[in-house]
Amino acid sequence: MTSLFRYLPGATALVLDSPHSGTAYPDDFAYACELPTLRRAEDTHVDKLYDFAPGLGVGWVEAFFPRSYLDVNRDTTEIDVGLFDDAWPDAVATDPGVLSKVRLGKGLIWRVTDDGVLIYNRKLSVAEVQARIARCWQPYHAAVAQAIDAAHARHGYSIHINCHSMPAIASSHATEFPGEAHADFVVGNRDESTSSAPLALLICEHLKSLGYSVAYNHPYKGVELVRRYGDPAKDRHSIQLEINRKLYMNEASLEMTEGFVPLKASLQSLVERLLQTDPRKL
Repeated sequence: MTSLFRYLPGATALVLDSPHSGTAYPDDFAYACELPTLRRAEDTHVDKLYDFAPGLGVGWVEAFFPRSYLDVNRDTTEIDVGLFDDAWPDAVATDPGVLSKVRLGKGLIWRVTDDGVLIYNRKLSVAEVQARIARCWQPYHAAVAQAIDAAHARHGYSIHINCHSMPAIASSHATEFPGEAHADFVVGNRDESTSSAPLALLICEHLKSLGYSVAYNHPYKGVELVRRYGDPAKDRHSIQLEINRKLYMNEASLEMTEGFVPLKASLQSLVERLLQTDPRKL
């Protein structure tokens, strides 16, 4: 794998990143489950849903590696120490809230798929996981930080949308609410700690005006990429946007459906609305 991610600098106050749409599986992954099972962890086609954005001057960062290899939407301390063949030498999170995903097997390095299928039949070495962090997590986060810093420097504020998709029905190991039927969209800002409430509610209302059902901070509040870069008191707004996969793809075959084109048009209208929005004036 020659390139691990794509970073396209923008000219506006808006930055989008897609951390989970990667489909390039590294040779050193050495997973034990079936690839089609593992691929259901991807936010498949999210990169294509937003491929209009760079043409509008929007900053864009996209992972090519899959989230099941390393999840850049986790902190490097969100480690399942039981995965390793030796003691993990670096810091490990202890906060119960932070560790909820680790308990589900979905920390920085996944232990199981959304459906609870074991990914590995071996112990991982400390060195190989440290290498994943160095090759994937560190440069991806550096690119997101650079894009947001540049947007903020240009305009005095930044809007960062962390782009995701979600299954129509929550799987057993995906959230704390297995079996829950998801809305069309979930807008998350960690209970209004990573963006202003007016900005998040503007997104909710815009999507509702297009006929979609929208949930706010449930069951997805946003994780590391909004927590780390959102600081509304400093006019840095980060929001996680989850799209229900039933709107645009067949969840079994991963093929795009006829809903892809109208959904993409809706997302472009949202991006265009955000490009016209100064959160300081809401």
